[in-house]
Amino acid sequence: MSLITSHVLRCWGLNKLVSPLRLAATGTLLKLRSCPVIQKTVRKMSHTIVERGALNSTDYRIYFRNDVGPISPMHDIPLYADEANKTVNMVVEIPRWTNAKMEINLKETLNPIKQDVKKGKLRYVANCFPHHGYIWNYGALPQTWENPEVLDEATGCKGDNDPIDVLEIGYRVAKRGEVLKVKILGCVALIDEGETDWKIIVIDINDPLAEQMNDVSDIEKHYPGLIKATIEWFKIYKIPDGKPENQFAFNGEAKPRDFALRIVEEVHQHWQNLVKREAPAGGIACTNITVTGSPFKITPEAAEEILEKAPESQEPQAVEPIVDKWHYVHLKIFVIIRLGGMYKVYVRLNDLSKYPCYCSCTIVCM
Repeated sequence: MSLITSHVLRCWGLNKLVSPLRLAATGTLLKLRSCPVIQKTVRKMSHTIVERGALNSTDYRIYFRNDVGPISPMHDIPLYADEANKTVNMVVEIPRWTNAKMEINLKETLNPIKQDVKKGKLRYVANCFPHHGYIWNYGALPQTWENPEVLDEATGCKGDNDPIDVLEIGYRVAKRGEVLKVKILGCVALIDEGETDWKIIVIDINDPLAEQMNDVSDIEKHYPGLIKATIEWFKIYKIPDGKPENQFAFNGEAKPRDFALRIVEEVHQHWQNLVKREAPAGGIACTNITVTGSPFKITPEAAEEILEKAPESQEPQAVEPIVDKWHYVHLKIFVIIRLGGMYKVYVRLNDLSKYPCYCSCTIVCM
């Protein structure tokens, strides 16, 4: 047996096969080194989840751990799965077609995923016809942060104090808490209550179409209508809650891959400043077990103690049927018409027939 063969076997943890094969091939035993490169990679990418509390309740939490111990999904999972090829890790918070507004909890130690709460009630996103729940696997890029104290040069608005959001468009419905390796395709810039809220559009590298998807232009080619539906979804999804339509920078235009990669690198730098206390934490829990040079780093044993204090896992609670209600929401289309060269009037599109004579008009959404 060659040195290469035995080295590969050891790399993949098949140590028990090495000695018998070498003895049979050479009549001698030779102690070989383990493969630290592959072991290091496996350690970084091996993540499991621990569910605590009862699903559909305010005490439900999803904690993350690797083979060392409990970790923070925001701080301890690396941004890049393969930096050379710009493949990144995505933490799935909300599987496609579901309504529960799950998110990485920035306030609690180890940042478990929890369901958002508004006015004391669990938050569920409304179904705005024809959409049901979220229309992509929704989540966040670890080790990113949209700094609320920094003006985004692209949008002119400050960040929203969260990890950057991700929309994964592949065919498979992911699982909550899953960590996907994804390819960045482009991005759109939601302006949410005056704050920049980037949405990075990605696809799972294991999706059958992944090799054909390399930029935002490929989305319309292989997923016709998805970008338009995405913009519409974000514009109207808060309307059933009594809020106005959301707005987008760049008139809702999706920016290409290279643009999105620059945005991701910027928010990654913001996170580095945050976790090393070079930027105000703004109430974010920065506890981690892996970030070299971070004053918030703790031992795996201390992380285990934190997890042990979480509520025990319980049976899921029932969800009220109202969550499945479909809301029929329409964008308000108006026409601005100029009368007599002097006056501008906002007229609903349906009422345009009342004004048969006009010099010019512009259609706007309000």
